[in-house]
Order: sequence, then structure tokens, then C-alpha cells
Amino acid sequence: MDDVRSPQTQELKKQTAEIRRSTKTVERQTSHLLNSSDRRTILAADRTLLAAERTYAAWVRTALAALAGGIGAKALVKGILPIWVGKLTGTVLILFAGFCLVAAVWRELHGVPRDPGPDIKPLPRTLLVPFNFFLMLVAVAALVGIWAS
Repeated sequence: MDDVRSPQTQELKKQTAEIRRSTKTVERQTSHLLNSSDRRTILAADRTLLAAERTYAAWVRTALAALAGGIGAKALVKGILPIWVGKLTGTVLILFAGFCLVAAVWRELHGVPRDPGPDIKPLPRTLLVPFNFFLMLVAVAALVGIWAS
């Protein structure tokens, strides 16, 4: 019968212990890798949310610039071109501003899905529609102002 203290038995026990240590190390590293992967996914969701908000801001910024351009168009051509050119140009720019405001809300509400949930809080969607509605009222008032005078 084999002696429990034989060199082969001792070597086998050493190898078994080494395999157990190696297995535990691999398990720890795998767990860390999964956690790291989950974190990268959440950070990607954060970047996506922030990109969507930048896109919303760009739509609104474009709308405000078009609105200002539409208001200024009539004054710009006054005395140089017929008044209807200024009114028509202003109307087109203000209508474009309205389109941009609608597109901003549409893209924000129906854009990128929010899964997985990001760490950061998004813009409150309940503010987007009233804010853009107010800007639409300003655009309509500007349009009326262009054609009334």
C-alpha cells in the first residue's frame, strides 16, 4: 500500500492546492470582469443620455436662431427689397423654428431607449413639452407681428 508521505502523494497534494488557488483567482477575476463590464454598460448609457440631451439643446438653439433671423429678416430688407420679401423670408424662418421645436421634443421623447438605466438623471420630460409650447407661442406671436405691421 502507498505510504501517505510518498513523494507522489505530496506532489499531488501540492498540485491540488495550486489548482484550488488558481481557481479562486480566476473566479475573482471573472467576477471583477463582469462588474467592470456592467459598469461600462452603465457609463455608455450615461453618454447616450447626455448625447440625446445635447441633440435636444441643438434643436432648440437652432429654433431660437431661426426665430431671431425670421424677426430680423423684415427689418433687414426694409428699404432695399420689396416688403413682401422680408415677410416671406421671416415666415419661412419662423416656420422652420416651429419645426425645430417640434423635432426637439419628438427626438427627446421617441429617441434612444433608456435601457439600461443610466446613473445620471435625465431632463424631466414633463418640462420639455410646456417649455417648447411656450417657445411655439413666441414663434406664432412673431409671425403675427411680421404680417401685422
